[in-house]
Amino acid sequence: MRAVERQIKIQNIVRTKEFIDAVELAATLRASESSIRRDLMELEQQGLVRRVRGGAVSLQVREEPLSMAWAANRAREEKLRIGKAAAALLEEGQTLIMDGGSTVAEVARQLQGHSLQVITNSIAIGQIFYDSKSVELTLTGGYLYPRLGVLLGPICEEMLTRVAADVLILGIGGITEAGLSNTNTLVVGSQRKMIEVSRRIVVVADHSKFGRQTMAHLTTLETVDTIVTDQELPPRFEKLLEKCGVELVLA
Repeated sequence: MRAVERQIKIQNIVRTKEFIDAVELAATLRASESSIRRDLMELEQQGLVRRVRGGAVSLQVREEPLSMAWAANRAREEKLRIGKAAAALLEEGQTLIMDGGSTVAEVARQLQGHSLQVITNSIAIGQIFYDSKSVELTLTGGYLYPRLGVLLGPICEEMLTRVAADVLILGIGGITEAGLSNTNTLVVGSQRKMIEVSRRIVVVADHSKFGRQTMAHLTTLETVDTIVTDQELPPRFEKLLEKCGVELVLA
């Protein structure tokens, strides 16, 4: 396949994905990784992508419901209940890592006024706590991911290796029998580091995330200590979580 043909195909992929994984792209297009890197360099010069570790991030404006604002308004009532229930599990004085995502941000809102140390890669959560007199806030640093407002990449991951937390509050793209998954490998890279340095893993997700498999596998269900979700959870998942030793909290 000629370079021009590959780049046209890549442009079509860019219109449907936030993050383009270079290794996956090479396998899909049956091209060498060096060829894919050159293609991404060319597309970056055209202003279509920005190259990052492991691939590239789309810079094309789309009408897809991928923004933080859209996510925050989806299942609003469920997220409010989940946020309150998850906040009730936490203790004063704990160190928390709070992942990006609208449901985790709702947990953060419920924690205003509590005495905590919070480490986060989320700009939205940073804004919630930026003037707090009781929350000690640390931002990870890293590459700012377009539209979702989270910091990712090698700087973020390196910072996370230098901390430890009592609890991780984790948002997720999908939950199946195979475990947790999220929308791309860049997001999953930071989440894996968060899991490694946290003593307790609490996943917050509304019922629509169950039975949904997103692109990048994160971890198995056995890694998780607690899942907080809403009352619409399909019954088969209650049995699955019990089998995997996961505490279930229905909000």
